Order: sequence, then structure tokens, then C-alpha cells
Amino acid sequence: MEKRTAITYKAIIFDLDGTLLDTLEDLRDSVNRVMTRRGFPTHTLDEYRYFIGDGTVMLIARALPKEQRNDKTIRACLKAFNEDYGRNWNVKTRAYKGITEMLDALTERGLKIAVLSNKQHEFTKRCVADLLPKWTFDVVLGQRNAVKRKPDPAGALEVAERLRVSPAEILYLGDSAVDMKTAAAAGMFPVGVLWGFRPAEELQESGAKALIEQPLEILNLL
Repeated sequence: MEKRTAITYKAIIFDLDGTLLDTLEDLRDSVNRVMTRRGFPTHTLDEYRYFIGDGTVMLIARALPKEQRNDKTIRACLKAFNEDYGRNWNVKTRAYKGITEMLDALTERGLKIAVLSNKQHEFTKRCVADLLPKWTFDVVLGQRNAVKRKPDPAGALEVAERLRVSPAEILYLGDSAVDMKTAAAAGMFPVGVLWGFRPAEELQESGAKALIEQPLEILNLL
């Protein structure tokens, strides 16, 4: 991985799904229920690892059979998914092992912390508030209609502005190519996490400058 220059990092931006929270099973279950009700095939947990990351519209589109990926069907399935997931989003979803210790350590060091997700904004805020209530995140942003989704850097740069921290002084943690590309485009330091949904090869090929296997390893980069 790339040798880092001597930078004092002041903030960390986290992706949510696959980085802070293991949301995979609840997402799979909700989408599969939607598919089953409409007579479409369902998918395995491993398939959903690659469906997730580009927002809920893309999640639904990827889950649908290719011949059914039209606007009308996607909209109908998306509405059904939002209703189902709104009721069942936290049945199996949990913070990954080591996340609580990592957040405690970062808070003790006085770093600013933020969340930037392609999950819908209201769901993102709800997940953070309900499952990570102990910590005060300085900014929490999900996908909003007026802002281009990741890997466009607009959201990451908005977070940096709200934090009043230069992008070069921000570590960006994520588990997918989308996150690494977002960080690079925003001028932040991309850190790939290996406990999430995607493999190390994808993270490296997409611009990760560091990889970590356990959450507390982030302290070695500060």
C-alpha cells in the first residue's frame, strides 16, 4: 500500500453498510420478500454483497430479472421495499465487532466523526441513531435527491465543509470500490475495511491507500 506523508488527520468519514453496520441480512430478506411477492427469483447473501453500494434504486434493479428492469417495475418494487425495510431493517443488523471500541478510541482522541452513505437519508439517520446511540457524529448524511450519490465526491466535500476540515486531513473508511473512488475524488485518504461486503482486490484496484482487518487498526493511521 502507499506510504503516507506526515499528515495529522482531524476527522474520519465512515460509510455505513458494510463498514460500521452489518446490514446485509436484513437487506437481503426485505428485497427477497419483495421479489417473492411478485413471483421473481430471490438471491443469496453473497449475491447481495455486490448488489449493495450504489443506493436502493440500483439495489432493486440488480435484484430484478433483466427483462423486468423497467421504470414502472423498479418504482413499484422500490415502494414495496421501503415499506418492508422500514418495518424490518433492524432484525439482524448489528455493529461489526470492534466498532464500539474504535469509536470510543476516536472520541477520546478528539477526532470529528461523520457518516456518508448511499442508503436513503432517513434510513441512514435512523440506523445511526438507533444502533450507534452512544456516540455523537458531527455529520450524518444519506442519499438525498438534490445531491449526486457516491462515487461522486459532492457528499464527501459537503461533509468536509460542515466539519470545517480540509479534505486532505480526512480519513475515509469504506468497504467497496464506490467508497474508495469517492475518497480519491474528494482528495481524502481512502482506507478499505476488510470485514465488509467486498474483497481486498476490489478495494486496492479502486484506489485504497491502506487496508485494515480490524476496526482498531485505524489508530495506526492517525
